[in-house]
Amino acid sequence: MRRRLLAALRRVPALEATAALLPAASWMLLWFGVPIAIMATYALRPRHLLGGVYPGWTTVSVVRLLDPLYLTILSNSLLIAAVTTLLTLLLAYPIALVIARATRWRSLLLLLVVLPFWTSFLVRTYATVFLLRDTGPLNQLLMALGVTAEPVQLLYTTGAVLFGLVTCSIPFAVLPIYASLEKLDPVLLEAAEALGATEWRRFVRVTWPLTLPGVIAGALLVFIPTLGSFLTSDLLGGAKVVLIGNLIQNQFTSGRNWPFGSALAFLLMAVVLVGMLVRLRWARDESLA
Repeated sequence: MRRRLLAALRRVPALEATAALLPAASWMLLWFGVPIAIMATYALRPRHLLGGVYPGWTTVSVVRLLDPLYLTILSNSLLIAAVTTLLTLLLAYPIALVIARATRWRSLLLLLVVLPFWTSFLVRTYATVFLLRDTGPLNQLLMALGVTAEPVQLLYTTGAVLFGLVTCSIPFAVLPIYASLEKLDPVLLEAAEALGATEWRRFVRVTWPLTLPGVIAGALLVFIPTLGSFLTSDLLGGAKVVLIGNLIQNQFTSGRNWPFGSALAFLLMAVVLVGMLVRLRWARDESLA
């Protein structure tokens, strides 16, 4: 029976491919499609004052997304995510370049990059709180050097949020960039050098274009989680920095407005999806060029 079934599948390639994809498709449908459908249903339901929803349909939560206050929070979240991604890439690329060129210490350097993953994200964030607080070691160092006579408010600022996001995101950018640099054929650089190209010109004309896929992958790995983050801005920004992730969290906890929280989550997903589609379209155009 089993052999007959396998033989029948092999005779129809499309059916064989469907059968191969069926487990993964079922898994995605169960843990991604069903929650999305529930969230879409909640976004169009009337709000229950104690949390949850009432039966019926309404577009109140969707229309509320057009409020200038929430659009401003979304634009600020996009700006902070973009700045975080840019700063992370500026720091991650030289680190990845040093690791790729190292021979003896490469394994140790890679271990140091992934070492933060051995501790909890929450612990790392609280360590940043300890570092940036008024009585923390950074303020103590500034006063000891005579840079300032009294503690500077470093915590609960936009800069503190950016610092926390960047420090936690660096490994996500270093690893894909390092993978691209490691695949780079050194013969290409030797050929460019033999043709008289300077080190900077070899980087601009050879290294950068060939490692650009790794840079883009690192940018996506940093930008998407940063856009939906709420813990870092909550602990390092206090009530002064509100991102779209904080707004969604508040709707499902203290706000008890699940329909509006679901609508905000859909808005965030739409923004990420548009970015991914643009990236895929760009990659397809590059492959056809």
